[in-house]
This record gives sequence, structure tokens and C-alpha cells, in this order.
Amino acid sequence: MKRLLSITFFALLIAGCSGDENTATVPVTPTPPEGETFPGPTYADNYTPLASWNQNSQWNLANVHDPTVVKQSNYFYMYQTDASYGNAHDGHGHFFARRSTDLVNWEYMGSTMAAAPAWVKDSMNAKRARMEPALPPIDNPNYGYWAPCVRKIGNVYRMYYSIVISNPIVGTSFDTSWSERAFIGLAECTDLAANVWVDKGMVICSEPDGVESYIRSGPDDWSGYFKFNAIDPSVIEVGAQQYLIYGSWHTGIAAVELDPTTGKPFQLQSIADYGTRIAGRGNLANNRWQGLEAPEIIYNPDTGYYYLFLAYDELGVAYNTRVARSQSIYGPYIGIDGGNVSEGAECWPMVTHPYKFNNHTGWVGIAHCAIFQDDATGKWYYSSQGRLPENVPGINVSNAVMMGQVREIQWTPDGWPVANPERYAAVPQTDLVAADFVGAWEQITMQYQYRVQQTSVTLQLRADGTYTLGGIPSGNWSYDAATKVLSVGSVQSKVWNAWNWEASPRKRTLTFSGYTAGGQPVWGKKVN
Repeated sequence: MKRLLSITFFALLIAGCSGDENTATVPVTPTPPEGETFPGPTYADNYTPLASWNQNSQWNLANVHDPTVVKQSNYFYMYQTDASYGNAHDGHGHFFARRSTDLVNWEYMGSTMAAAPAWVKDSMNAKRARMEPALPPIDNPNYGYWAPCVRKIGNVYRMYYSIVISNPIVGTSFDTSWSERAFIGLAECTDLAANVWVDKGMVICSEPDGVESYIRSGPDDWSGYFKFNAIDPSVIEVGAQQYLIYGSWHTGIAAVELDPTTGKPFQLQSIADYGTRIAGRGNLANNRWQGLEAPEIIYNPDTGYYYLFLAYDELGVAYNTRVARSQSIYGPYIGIDGGNVSEGAECWPMVTHPYKFNNHTGWVGIAHCAIFQDDATGKWYYSSQGRLPENVPGINVSNAVMMGQVREIQWTPDGWPVANPERYAAVPQTDLVAADFVGAWEQITMQYQYRVQQTSVTLQLRADGTYTLGGIPSGNWSYDAATKVLSVGSVQSKVWNAWNWEASPRKRTLTFSGYTAGGQPVWGKKVN
């Protein structure tokens, strides 16, 4: 499992039912340029009236969690963790799929797996039988289906998926026993449109290293039994070599080389074969329970770096995305501030954080991302779930509303990825000049605050090249049309023609995204 009791926490979180719509009512964005018509997406952020299983054809990006995205032909295909508002998906299979030609409108395709493969239970019970003392088999395991990753390898698509067995290793209480292990498995498909997957068995599993017992001394004992938690796989192909990157909370993030023919590790004979730690959080010598997970790794040939994206903190509200980079798969991964994340340094920059623009509830739980590039356009994208905050009036269990989000990524002049403050809407891009930026904006400078949404202040960019922030004169700004970089004070940001999702009716706007010197995101949205 992602962490002890996370399955129980998640089950409570998604036990919601329908409520009333809670939408913005104040128009704040400019109209499109004269003569241009762009309707943009209109589907509601509060999808609870459409959350039931018999309405899945209308879900679009509703009920998405931990997405992975891959492209075949003209379609982008998205796969996900088992999750839905009110558990509407229960009894209908696992690792659900949907597809889109434009990253805005998504067609629901159903499950990719009917039931847990028999090898999961057999492998777990075989390991239990070999323990000292031997433990009896678990006849009816409790399964959780988490965090698939799909990659094209040669002419086949490989899905690396997580199945977690959440029963305690012994007894009935998580206060006295760690839960059973997690497994990463592999399935293959040659035609994503057909959605027929052939299971290939186990890739790797959670394995103890002998340092700790599976017996917990109490609910405050967080010294994890397993070395690496076999969940949240990400796979990258580097020339003829392939690597699995995985891990969640238990002692950090691991990398292990795969046999390209089988897609599995060359051997699993000793604990060393289960991978090398490439990222952690905090004092790695003493801390076996680390608040990071969901590694996603990509290579950008334009910068020459591997980028390791990580999810920090609990998934309901505080979830936030970090990124570090290296010139080697095995690290060290270094943050924007020079911190060595492979040795436990806090990872900066922070790509996303719970936030709120005006006239909307805002979003929380924005992490566990997929990073992918459209081979037709060369554009990069970030996709994850976003959750509505807790206790939104009129929505029962509002934090269980999980909307899939796609955001375009651009790269700063010094080679760091920044995400668009607004979700992708296929807004036509135009050539911008400095005069386009003059006016009032909302700006959010995201400080890292646990379970706290960051809110906006008013930024006024003046025609004379000066600006005020919160009504206070604060310095100068400029725009370089050649590099498409907006400089506001010392922060250099990339810019977009964007879609104002918070407005009612929704309209076009401009956005920018950059970082402070320490790696805090600075997001801006023009409002007039």
C-alpha cells in the first residue's frame, strides 16, 4: 500500500454521494480577440451529478486518480488507479482507461483487468510460508489496485501496475502489525484501441531487508518493515537499457535495471537486486518512513537532464509535486537550490501545490503526475488528479471529487519545468507583445504550507514597465517576445494563451508560471 492505513483513509475519502453544484458566478476574463470564436470546455468541476457508473460515458475527466498517459496514432490513452466518487467503479474491473484526440475531451473505455491475477496471492503466500516462523496463507486477501504506468517499448505497450495486499501480516490490527506486501506486475498490449491486455506476471515486490520486524510496537511506530514499497512504478528507456523507478514512503525511491526482453529485473536473489535508492526525504540513516512517493522520470534531450518528479505528503489535501534533475539515471538528483535529493535534501522546485484563484473553491491533492510529450507537436504536459477542498458547501465529501487535470509544461531558460496555472483547453496560441500583459492579474506565490491552499493577490502590470503587488509599488517588468519570457521583478516566467476555468462563463485569458530563486512556483492569471 502507499502507506500504512492509506487504503482505509482513501476508502473513507471516496465514500461520497451526489450534492449540489458549486461553481463560480463572476465573469473576470477578457473576451477573445475580435472576430475569433473559441468555445472552450464547459464541463463542470463538480461532477457529482454524473458520478454514478451508468453515466460513465459523460465522465470526461471525472473520477481520475494517479493517471498515466501514452499516445498511439492520433489518440492519447489515459490509465489510472482504481478510484471514483462513491466507489462507483466497484465490481467493474480495474485500471480504467479513457482516450482523447485533443487532451480536452475524453472517451471512457472501461477496465483493463478483470480481477487480480492468481500469481499475486500465490506469490504472497509462498513468501509467508518461507518466513521464520512460517506464517499461514491468507485465503481471501484484500486487494488495492494502484498507479499504473504505460510505456511503449518496441512494438508493444507495457503496463506496469501495482496491486497492494492490505491485510496485516499477522493479527487483525495495524497498530501491532505492518500490512502485507505490495506487488508490481506487468501486462502487455499491442493495440490500445482494442484494450486487450495479456498479463506477464510479477516484476518486483516489497521485500524486507532484515532491519525491522513486521511487528509494530504501536501506532506511533513508523520504522518500516519493507525496504522499498513496490508501488508507483515509472519506467524509462535509455538507448538499449530500461529502468524501473518505484517506491512510496518506505525508505525512499528506488531504481532497478530491467531486462529489455522481459521487462523485468535480471534477477531478484538478494535485497540488493531490488534497486538502488535514488531519492529520499530527511535523515536517510534513521528515517524509514518518508513523506514522498509517486516517482515519474523523463529525459529532456533539449536540456540533457533526467527529471525525477515526486509527490510529497498525504494525498487528500497536502499532496504537492516536486522535481529534481540529474545527468544519470542513478543520480545524484539535484534541486534548483543545489540540494542533493538523493541524500535526503528537501526537493525544490515545487511544481504544484494546493491553490485557489478567486471565484472558485480551488484545488488540493495535486500530485502523482504523469509527464508526457506529444510527438506530433513536441509539447510537454503534466497530468494528475486535482481534488476539491474539504467541506465545500453543497457537496457531500467534496474532497472525494477527483477531476483529472492536464496542464501544459514549458521549460525555463535555466532548464526547469513549469506548469500552466490553468488546465489545458487547447486555446489557440497567438504571438504576444508587451502591451498584451498590461492590466490586472491574480498572482499566487506558493509557499509550502502543509494542507493550506495558497491564495492570490492583485498584480498590476503598468504600461510604463512598473508593477504593483497588493497595491504596493514593487519594481519593474518586461516581456521578451523572442524567448516568450515575462520578467516580473527577479522572477522569469513562461507565458500562455489560456482558459480561465474559474470564470463564469469561462473565457480566454493569459497566464504565466515561473519560480523564485528558491524554487517556489509563481503563478499568474490575467483578469482584465
